[in-house]
Amino acid sequence: MKVPPLSERPVTEEEEQAFLAPPSRRKKRPLSARRAALRPWAMGIGLTVLVAVAAVGAYRLGAGIASWSEHPSAAATPTVHPAPMPSASSEPPMSGGYAIGPDGVLVRPAEFAADTYTKPELPEEAKENTERGAEAAAEHYLALLVYAWNTGDTQPFADMSSPTSKFASDYIADITKQYTNGWTYGLESNITHVLRVEPIEANGKDVPEGSILVKFRIESSDGVSCTMTKLDTASTSYESTLTFIMTWTDNGWVETQGRVIGDNEG
Repeated sequence: MKVPPLSERPVTEEEEQAFLAPPSRRKKRPLSARRAALRPWAMGIGLTVLVAVAAVGAYRLGAGIASWSEHPSAAATPTVHPAPMPSASSEPPMSGGYAIGPDGVLVRPAEFAADTYTKPELPEEAKENTERGAEAAAEHYLALLVYAWNTGDTQPFADMSSPTSKFASDYIADITKQYTNGWTYGLESNITHVLRVEPIEANGKDVPEGSILVKFRIESSDGVSCTMTKLDTASTSYESTLTFIMTWTDNGWVETQGRVIGDNEG
């Protein structure tokens, strides 16, 4: 059945009177009735909000679990940044301008290394059984002593010494001790005057047959020496009197006695 428009709908006299009546004359509903009427509406809204909040919470929880599943290490193990360790210096420890080696001894400068010194060669004159031969041999023997101090190689010096020479054994011991925990370079000893070259009579004890006494004046400088980390540098030179007894044996000259006396020794 077709519903007529509102303007054409029949209005009863009671409905018209109720509609046209002023608001003050309208019948008011009790407060309890209004509350009762609102309660189902409010409950419906609250239920809707609760469902929406629950849905959002479930979504966030699911997203968090998915993120943790994709990157478990990031969630389980925090990133640790260790404090940077100080870098170890590659520079060796120093003392007095010299590096200290792993053995605790100052490192010898490369420009004064032992292999920079050439072993003296025996001159031809020193191969002659003459007074001049004994003198040349004594000069060579002194050169071997200087070489031993600057290199630590005492063998050539020992080879030209008599096994009974205390002069030689004392110097070999001193040089060996020096090179046990150190070194020496720059030591020099030069002959300034030849004082005596003459045969000496054998005594059957410490002066063998065929011996010649040779005496020199020498000027010396101790150079630079090191013992562990202690460094000694000679600032001045000094003069001494050096005496050798050279003995011809087995077709060559050997030192059988020696003595050095400094000018300040009295």
